[in-house]
Amino acid sequence: MSSTQAQVSFFSQRRAGVLLHPTSLPCSESRYLEGTTAFGTLGKEAYRFIDFMAEAGLSVWQMLPTGPTHQDLSPYQSISAHAGNPDLISFDWLIEQGWIPAESVHLFSPDRTNLAIARQQAGASFFAFIQTEYGASVAQTYHAFCAAQAYWLDDVSLFCALRNHFQQQSWTTWPEGLRQHDQQALSAARQELAPEVAQVCFEQFAFFQQWQSLRNYAQKKSIYLFGDIPIFVAHDSADVWAEQGSFLLDEAGQPMSVAGVPPDYFSETGQHWGNPHYDWDVMRADNFRWWLARLKTQLELFDLIRIDHFRGFEAYWSIPGDTQDARQGEWIKAPGEALLNACFAAYPDLPLVAENLGVITDEVEALRKQFALPGMLVLQFAFDGNPANPHLPHNHSLADVIYSGTHDNDTSLGWYASLNDFSRQQLRSYCFHSSDAMPWLLINLALSSVGRMAIIPMQDFMELDGRHRMNMPGTTDKNWVWTFDWDQVDPGLATRIRQQLATYHRLVNQV
Repeated sequence: MSSTQAQVSFFSQRRAGVLLHPTSLPCSESRYLEGTTAFGTLGKEAYRFIDFMAEAGLSVWQMLPTGPTHQDLSPYQSISAHAGNPDLISFDWLIEQGWIPAESVHLFSPDRTNLAIARQQAGASFFAFIQTEYGASVAQTYHAFCAAQAYWLDDVSLFCALRNHFQQQSWTTWPEGLRQHDQQALSAARQELAPEVAQVCFEQFAFFQQWQSLRNYAQKKSIYLFGDIPIFVAHDSADVWAEQGSFLLDEAGQPMSVAGVPPDYFSETGQHWGNPHYDWDVMRADNFRWWLARLKTQLELFDLIRIDHFRGFEAYWSIPGDTQDARQGEWIKAPGEALLNACFAAYPDLPLVAENLGVITDEVEALRKQFALPGMLVLQFAFDGNPANPHLPHNHSLADVIYSGTHDNDTSLGWYASLNDFSRQQLRSYCFHSSDAMPWLLINLALSSVGRMAIIPMQDFMELDGRHRMNMPGTTDKNWVWTFDWDQVDPGLATRIRQQLATYHRLVNQV
């Protein structure tokens, strides 16, 4: 299979981007917050970040999955594979659009409970507004959105309303009719919880409207949004609840087999993710309908999409559902070729990148290359003393996406600090004993690669140490909460980045 047209446009010239999740942006809703740091939103700081990127000559903004999260905040364990994270909604944007009055939002502490209360206040004002003459056109747009997205919004809105009704308890504990997704029980619940269902619909409408506004702004600056699809979905999600027959579950709805990985670079005992595995036979029988619907939603959000844990399309690590020990798993073949054939038949220009890190076999790479999917190479993995290491720059290829590190790695400065003297010397020797200080030594190594796309985490551009990493795989403490402030950004950083991109021929024509 040949490369898609979309991929050709991205990889036909050298370019560079930045990795930063929107939650890591400074919070722009300061006038509603008193004394507590909050996560970033799709508000004015997101637009400021795009301006920064344009000034720096960066043309790709890569981020993590943008779905609603559980209390652990992991974007890889989302409540929905389709929905947007309501925590990213900007109240300022809603006020500027005239959808809600400023006095309708009273938020004194931006924890998730108070954010939810503030969104309820905003929702009440929004529904009052669209009942007025002035809100008629917005009402029409809102109802059109709900109709167009009904293929996922109907289930997500009811699922979230039910989770709130049952105090966030897993759907497997709900009354039998609701647990089994019985249509009669669902209809009764939808009527009983109509205001709560409408609130979720409002939040999704607000998210998608704000997202499209931001995406349009990015496109005017010749900046593309690079998304991330987790290969698996959370057990406690609208997807598993609504599509139980497509997952390996027992009669009580509990997973018979869960996802993870065997021991690897990140963990000596492997990782137990807990996501239920797909029933691939069922999915193949309906031509992967669920996957095609998932891609449809993501293509409305992103210009380029990374498939996280791509190797799971060739074979997946199956851990028995009754154990927490990831080492008890086994590799089981997956129908990756059939799935990707269906995806590209439905979306011929599908712009995918394969996350091919970890335990990667010849079969996995053959599947990736069969569909001409760019892969990932990470410089922090390169210096193990093996000259054949694929992450070393002399082994890179044009279609590779080159990273100094990823959201799962330490910052490059933190990584370098953890190296022994021999490893540091090996890195310096490889770089011709360059006098560049870290992390710019690694940044410049990524930018100089033959790989046509290079992505640098924002923490590396800001020269931050390991205290600022986004995630530490295998742990659940203090992950996904890092944010930056513009005061931490050197005033000359954009100019420095642009100069380096010019040196390595990675500037793309921008307005």
